[in-house]
Amino acid sequence: MSSSLSVYLLDLNAVHALVGSRDDALLDLVRERCAADLAHDDDWFDSEIENGAPTAYEALRAVVYGGPFSEDREHAFQYAYAYKRLCDLTGYFLDNSSFSPYRGDWLGMVDAGLRALKIDAVSVEDFDFSDLPGGLPSTYTPGCGEWTYEECVKALEQFEETKRRGDVPLLDSEVSEAVGDVLGWLRQVEARPGFGIVGFRS
Repeated sequence: MSSSLSVYLLDLNAVHALVGSRDDALLDLVRERCAADLAHDDDWFDSEIENGAPTAYEALRAVVYGGPFSEDREHAFQYAYAYKRLCDLTGYFLDNSSFSPYRGDWLGMVDAGLRALKIDAVSVEDFDFSDLPGGLPSTYTPGCGEWTYEECVKALEQFEETKRRGDVPLLDSEVSEAVGDVLGWLRQVEARPGFGIVGFRS
């Protein structure tokens, strides 16, 4: 079974503030712009919804209102996908061609490539866990993680230091391409103080 990363460049404080904002105008906007996507997701998860999981819109409303959330942990995935929808709506989708799809321990292999370049301020494996803001219920899928502006800048500084020392190792071509994608994400953050990266693994 394959997995995929969806990676977004966005204002972390702004997207965090949407959780529990009780912003009805935002809900109306999402319902209007994403009606087909909401319906598609409800079709995709129809059996889970029949077993008590919230619909895509119900989960979105719970995220925007800060609850209430289902007490059944098996339904927590809907709130993570709702948060992903908010990131998709407010952020910039970044190239994920090296990470969609992938199999096995690909994220660990890319992290090993980053570490070979002496980059340890960020880790793509962060996106494999459940690090959701605002008290949202944790869930295995989708995984979620984020890199702050400071972490991204530090990672670029680490890379530049490796280049300065002339200590750049030869990486496997596919890993090298993926590391290049990561560096591209970091450079986009560098020009935008206060921004960061949120990644979802599904």
